[in-house]
Amino acid sequence: MSPLKITPRDAATGPVLEIAGDLDYDHADELRSVVSGLTLEPGQRLVLDLRAMEFCDSSGITALLAARHHAIAAEAEVALAAVPANTLRVLRYVGLDQVFTCHPDSEVATAP
Repeated sequence: MSPLKITPRDAATGPVLEIAGDLDYDHADELRSVVSGLTLEPGQRLVLDLRAMEFCDSSGITALLAARHHAIAAEAEVALAAVPANTLRVLRYVGLDQVFTCHPDSEVATAP
């Protein structure tokens, strides 16, 4: 198991959270906590950069959905960047690829 590391940074379009390690049952609350502490403005885009995420279980998917709900409540957008192939496969299987906007990397996701 890899510990979860969340590194925030700002982009012109809004906050970016770089997520590394395992987004699983033991760590999903960390992402929820960080996201709930974000102040999003209407029209901003929250980008979750998953380039360094090693594993994501159903609790992790639920945390991603919680981030989406937080953004929607603030009239902001959410986008996923660099989604690992195994996680993207799960998102497609359950239809969440239709809910999340996915980008190849955070540079594309943060383009105005």
